[in-house]
Amino acid sequence: MLAQQQHRLIHDIYVMLDDGDRRVLETVDLSPLEFAVLQRLDPSQGRRLTDIGAELLCVKSTITRLVDRLEADGLVRRMPDPDDRRAQRLVLTPRGISVRDEAAELHSAAVERRLSLLAPAEQQLLCELLAKLRAGLQRDLAGA
Repeated sequence: MLAQQQHRLIHDIYVMLDDGDRRVLETVDLSPLEFAVLQRLDPSQGRRLTDIGAELLCVKSTITRLVDRLEADGLVRRMPDPDDRRAQRLVLTPRGISVRDEAAELHSAAVERRLSLLAPAEQQLLCELLAKLRAGLQRDLAGA
């Protein structure tokens, strides 16, 4: 019963954090998933689309649709992968770097504000507990 209560609390908190992220990021015309893609890109090297999709747990059609929109907005560009001619790399454009950096600043300020509800010692304890939970879940999923 306690585990169900904990799961529900974590789920509810995730939903509220996600809604807060959406509200902040819509000011720069990004969704949380689009922002996550931009955050994973190095301006010079880029990343393979398949790697980004796997990291974000997105199916190929979802990542393709996201990248199409980001490319249409001039934030990223596709380029051939020099290591695999069947694959494509995604790189940030100068505009993409600017939008990503602005979004990161807004997002960071919002996260700081939301989590400031907890005292510094509580924030540290929460971080330790969440890291422990994440490590256990990763082990559990790896064994599944």
